[in-house]
Amino acid sequence: MLFEAISAAILGLALAWAAAHRLPHRLPARIMVLPTGAAGALFGAFVTHTALGAASLPLVLLGSATLAAAALSLLLRPAGAGALRGSSAPA
Repeated sequence: MLFEAISAAILGLALAWAAAHRLPHRLPARIMVLPTGAAGALFGAFVTHTALGAASLPLVLLGSATLAAAALSLLLRPAGAGALRGSSAPA
């Protein structure tokens, strides 16, 4: 189980790094993105391990990658967020 947790944390960090590298304009600072990916992956591994019992490592890592991607998607900002103007902006 310890190996699953370490593997999930490394996978979450790798996914978060890839997302931060590929979409830097749509994500907040890396100091927030990296822990979110790791925490999402650890929670995904916990949920998958709890649901499937002593499942194989690839299934646990698949569950952890899925939840890490879902957690990282919550950090995404709209593509044109900088160009939007509110109704209170001067004309």
